[in-house]
Amino acid sequence: MAVRRISANLALDHAVASRQAAGESIVHLGFGEARLPVFPGLVDRLVSGAGRNSYGPVPGSAGALRAVAGYFDRRRLPTRPEQVVLAPGSKALLVALQLAVPGDVLLPAPCWVTYAPQAVLAGKEVFAVPIPAECGGVPDPDALREAARAARAAGANPRIVVLTAPDNPTGTTATPDLIRRICAVAEAEDLLLVSDEIYRDLVHDPDFEYLSPAEVAPDRTVVVTGLSKSLALGGWRIGVMRFPGTEDGERMRADVASVASEVWSTLAGPMQEVVEYAFDEPAELVARRDADARLHGALARAVHDIAAKAGALVRPPTGGFYVYPDFEPLRDRLAATGVVDGDSLQEHLLERHGVAVLAGGHFGDDPRGLRFRAATSVLYGDRPELQQEAMEATDPTAVPHVARALDVVELAFTALGTTPGGRP
Repeated sequence: MAVRRISANLALDHAVASRQAAGESIVHLGFGEARLPVFPGLVDRLVSGAGRNSYGPVPGSAGALRAVAGYFDRRRLPTRPEQVVLAPGSKALLVALQLAVPGDVLLPAPCWVTYAPQAVLAGKEVFAVPIPAECGGVPDPDALREAARAARAAGANPRIVVLTAPDNPTGTTATPDLIRRICAVAEAEDLLLVSDEIYRDLVHDPDFEYLSPAEVAPDRTVVVTGLSKSLALGGWRIGVMRFPGTEDGERMRADVASVASEVWSTLAGPMQEVVEYAFDEPAELVARRDADARLHGALARAVHDIAAKAGALVRPPTGGFYVYPDFEPLRDRLAATGVVDGDSLQEHLLERHGVAVLAGGHFGDDPRGLRFRAATSVLYGDRPELQQEAMEATDPTAVPHVARALDVVELAFTALGTTPGGRP
């Protein structure tokens, strides 16, 4: 089955940009982009690499692969350069892996909007598995076991599980206990784990105990990451995939490189220069990245508190820049305004209150649910000078343009709990 529409988050971003260009005032919480200025050192390396106009090796240059291997080494994942492939974005690598590795796909519900369409494009069947109560980004381990066995009994071939930590859309991070339980299920059911760790360096609390499934089940875990989120380089398109250091891992890497050779050839030369610098993690860059993580945490917590005060059920965010409120407690009141599901809630917030969000149904959630993802990173401002002001503030929520945007969000969310006549 072909996917014949633009990805929901990109489509919403384009629609909101057009309306803003036409003069509408919209607080845009619908697009997951780290809208912050580019760190100057990264610009310097991009410029210095401008002369690298040859194709180069498909997996990546020796210097870039060495830097990425060192990055994983520092995260308790011993890595040889020969275990890594680079690409123009992690999306390209994820779809290449789906094309290279046989088997149907098990996904947490909700999950990032792109995982399911990529599997469908690769001709696979997708099975949604509920997330546990404490966090998103991973399927409930018991439900995962049941889903794998049920799919197999129905004649499918479930072989791949995609995990995300920290998670998009819920903004939460799986605990070590959950990761270990999922790895145990993967071992028992012979499942390949694909661990999307693109938000790993944006965990809000530096003391959070982060555990990658590649530490627990190294022979059956592929790790993907990139620089779009942690260093606000979405438009530069830099992605990384790490394969197990086994014969199976070598075959997967070779197959993904084969797809790469026919689709994107190699990561652009100037970007390989950026990779060497960024993944070597110089102290000045790490300091900026850590400060950004604290900024993301402050704004995510502010929106979380607004949603909770308005009556939503919402998990506290622990990483990245997302909040995923559930307004089910207000269903009766919302029904009086014509809001009966996620899509009508998304439309209501945009048309009545000028706040753009993305309904949970786009993430594989129950479309009848009153849930949506709010991306808080766009609250920093739409110009570099405004973003810089938010970055430098002791309390970014008190910066005037940020505070004004939060006021609009608070008014919108609070209004969801009132009837058309204005009564709570």
